[in-house]
Amino acid sequence: MKQRVITAVVALIIFIPILIAGGIWIDVAAAVLGLVAMSEIFIMRKKIIVSLEALVAGLGVLAMILPDAFFNWMPKNFGRIDLLGIIIALLLLLTVTSKNKTTFDDIGVTALSIIYIGTGFHYLAAVRNSKGLVLLMFALLIVWLTDSGAYIFGRAFGKHKLWPAISPNKTWEGSIGGVVVALIFAAIYTYFFPLGHKLITVLAVALFMSIWGQLGDLVESALKRYYGVKDSGKILPGHGGILDRFDSLLFVLPLLHWLGLV
Repeated sequence: MKQRVITAVVALIIFIPILIAGGIWIDVAAAVLGLVAMSEIFIMRKKIIVSLEALVAGLGVLAMILPDAFFNWMPKNFGRIDLLGIIIALLLLLTVTSKNKTTFDDIGVTALSIIYIGTGFHYLAAVRNSKGLVLLMFALLIVWLTDSGAYIFGRAFGKHKLWPAISPNKTWEGSIGGVVVALIFAAIYTYFFPLGHKLITVLAVALFMSIWGQLGDLVESALKRYYGVKDSGKILPGHGGILDRFDSLLFVLPLLHWLGLV
């Protein structure tokens, strides 16, 4: 527990100023987090992170995370999707150059990881830089308080397993408790920091975010269970890896865009 607290405090000391500063600082932070998360995917798959596939995968993640303004200098009809298409083509060529040591299935996992990680971290920076700190902190706190509420309610009242085949410690009582905490927080937050929407809209969005974030958590749990690892990485002592800490956010942050809030 002591190690977890120390890591959390140090991470917040680094992360909070970046969130406040925004701009290029959060663009760089999102890129670094995305690259580390991609390396965790390779390590879980027991693949070498110093390889051509990992290098191209890293470029793919950066192509997804980079702000939209980065593509302004490119030809008019060329954008993020086109660059991603070239990167996927390069990955597919590795099946030929490696004589199928790198398989089509390998490239499929890598390509999906690029989209999964890149989209999530793209919106970490995009939300901050396009809509400001208030909306980003709302999303972050909804996720963190859902997690904390689920833990507290699960420990106190948990009897019915939520999805034991994937995450044996999670319970329905904890999940519902996490949603309740998120909704209470959303009502208080929007009172002090108006989001420009009616309270009922904010609560509906918070409900959706809380549930969607928990599904993101389960997705990462399924990923770890498939590869037989306890944590996605060891970069955060006591907390695991970047994917362990951002699993819910990788689902929730793009949701803000899909709901038309970004």
